[in-house]
Amino acid sequence: MEKETLELLLPQWQGGNNPDYQIGNEILAAIVPHGQNIERLKVPVATTPLPDQNQGIDGETALLTQFQITTDILKLQQPRRVITLGGDCSISEAPFDYLNGHYDRLGIIWLDVHPDVSNLSNSHHLHEMVLANLLNAGAPVFNEQVKNHVDPSHVMLAGLKYDELRPMDQTVNELSLNYATPDDLAKDNQIISNWIATNNIQHVAVHWDLDVLNPDDFRSIYPGQPHTNPDNFPAAVGNMTLKQVFSLLNMIGLQNDLVGLSIAEHMPWDAINLRNGLSDLAIFK
Repeated sequence: MEKETLELLLPQWQGGNNPDYQIGNEILAAIVPHGQNIERLKVPVATTPLPDQNQGIDGETALLTQFQITTDILKLQQPRRVITLGGDCSISEAPFDYLNGHYDRLGIIWLDVHPDVSNLSNSHHLHEMVLANLLNAGAPVFNEQVKNHVDPSHVMLAGLKYDELRPMDQTVNELSLNYATPDDLAKDNQIISNWIATNNIQHVAVHWDLDVLNPDDFRSIYPGQPHTNPDNFPAAVGNMTLKQVFSLLNMIGLQNDLVGLSIAEHMPWDAINLRNGLSDLAIFK
């Protein structure tokens, strides 16, 4: 019998080689609502520091193992809907692979200021190429592990700062991926509705990288680090608001079958800094 909704706690950090994403997962798990029909499972994640390496994917062995564990859990549970709490952006790879195999006419909305479509020629961090892997255009070993590749027409990049694409982001143009900029979405959500209708999307999975948000509106993201200037951040910085994002998510949920939601890259700086400071005290050792 199919379970209705499975919530995966996936504190995967190796994709961005940043252990602080684990704390983000702990806080996020405490924040999200706990519905009666939602079963929660925690995916085991390695905590050993990554060795230095000059080529390939940082943490590749751990990531491949964690990908397989997550896939096996989904095959066993066979949920109708999947909520995934991260962790870095690579958390969406296994759940979206599962959902694309489970449903015909699945559409993926990648709610992120960055497209995550790099490959081994321009990155060694998996969280920068997770969508490319789902499109069979990323790192070969991860391309191969994905069993249900996504058609490019079934991907919508929402909140993307297209004018700030880097060389590592050019798969967006090579695959002619659909996108909506923050300015597009500031008007309304019609561009998303039109894409869903045009491509006959029947089910929707949303990857929400919290970095799509403006750090003045939501501080618990990488560019919101205290005492730093977001203008000096080495990549595009989001400028959507929580109100805009929830408007979009509510529209999707009301008009379509929302079967997947990943929330990634939560960086609760106050909690991180407090824990790091406390860990230096002898009384906690």
